[in-house]
Amino acid sequence: MILSGSPFSVNEANAPEVNVAAINDKVPVLGVCYGAQMIAKQYGGEVAKSNKREYGRAYLHKKISDELLMDVTEQSQVWMSHSDSVLQLPQGFEILATTDDIPYAAFKKDGATKPLYCVQFHPEVYHSVEGKKILKNFLVNICGCKQDWTPAHFITDTVNALKKQIGDRKVIMALSGGVDSTVAATLIHRAIGDRLFGIFVDNGVLRKDEFEQVLETYRTIGLNVRGVDAKEMFYRELAGKTDPEAKRKTIGRLFIDVFQHEAKSVDGIGLLGQGTIYPDVIESVSVHGPSVTIKSHHNVGGLPDIMHLELVEPLRYLFKDEVRRVGAELNIPTELLQRHPFPGPGLAIRILGEITPEKVALLQEADYRYVKGLKDHKLYDQVWQAGAILLPVKSVGVMGDERTYEFTVALRAVTSVDGMTADWAHLPYEFLAYISNEIINNVRGINRVVYDISSKPPATIEWE
Repeated sequence: MILSGSPFSVNEANAPEVNVAAINDKVPVLGVCYGAQMIAKQYGGEVAKSNKREYGRAYLHKKISDELLMDVTEQSQVWMSHSDSVLQLPQGFEILATTDDIPYAAFKKDGATKPLYCVQFHPEVYHSVEGKKILKNFLVNICGCKQDWTPAHFITDTVNALKKQIGDRKVIMALSGGVDSTVAATLIHRAIGDRLFGIFVDNGVLRKDEFEQVLETYRTIGLNVRGVDAKEMFYRELAGKTDPEAKRKTIGRLFIDVFQHEAKSVDGIGLLGQGTIYPDVIESVSVHGPSVTIKSHHNVGGLPDIMHLELVEPLRYLFKDEVRRVGAELNIPTELLQRHPFPGPGLAIRILGEITPEKVALLQEADYRYVKGLKDHKLYDQVWQAGAILLPVKSVGVMGDERTYEFTVALRAVTSVDGMTADWAHLPYEFLAYISNEIINNVRGINRVVYDISSKPPATIEWE
């Protein structure tokens, strides 16, 4: 049993709690972050607010040799994300590791019926460099689990489950050109063929030339997809809106309207396919316990309630890296599989402030040159997600003998695996200098380029 992190403090009145001793009598337990603090408190330790919030990198100092940290190097980088800390260990617990700021980064209970381990960092995220090794030590060496999940097995099991769930019904699905929806659609298509009806909507805030390129890719793959140009409707409804949540909800509402209209032309639709993956579930809605809604634009809500359709979500419990592995096994083209994630509301949440067709065109061109530059300089595949953000800030510039007063663009590039945590990508200065000149010299209306060096947490990947 792994007890995970939580946005709660263990000292809050409504904090989630389970009887750890009862569980640990039956199986080994690993507490992660909140889970570790809950265990410490239940067994008589002291947990309280830290003097400072602890987010981002830390480095482990191993105190003793133990199975959990077997083969983990000294000073191994781990990722912190918490505001509480264990100030005093319960009696009968032993320190396994510390960091410069955390005296109890990893600890265990001596003499437990079954092993009971705790870590106050997040081994499951990409930026805990040897986190997978720690989890493997717990799951394989301590718990005796097997590692027998493969993309091929997942595809076989999922296609069989889809055939059973769908039967002879039809499925309609909104496609975006992204990895998740494409892999999900391919799995459903493999199960039911052309009884899957895909709809791809141009909402006016796609990337440059994306509408035409995505439709061509789907034709190549063999998916049954219809393209709908709805740009003008979206621009009209977005006019005057500056609040990020208002923009998201407007785009979501209009998309549902367009999708419903198109769906009426297909008789006998009984199910709705979605490319939901597990980070969408975690960040959008409480499913398996309390979680904070970080974003409202994920594709886990809206359409099912309004259209009264049963959901088909073949990727619901996979992370992005697993989805790509499944896609490769399905022979989906590499250029599509390796595309960076792109938010559902598109460039609308990368244009801070009001959306206009002129701003969209400006950002499309800047973003195109940025992404093309990353590809030309062999940096695109080293980055998990990259994009340009148009700021609602104008500044003075000098071009030739003229003064200008034009927009500022911020460039964002992060490294990650699943998007749950991310670090800013350390792109070469020479490349940043090149791309700044490329954008300023070729995109009339932009005279300043800045680079975002914030990690997630505490920042998010997108600015809105």
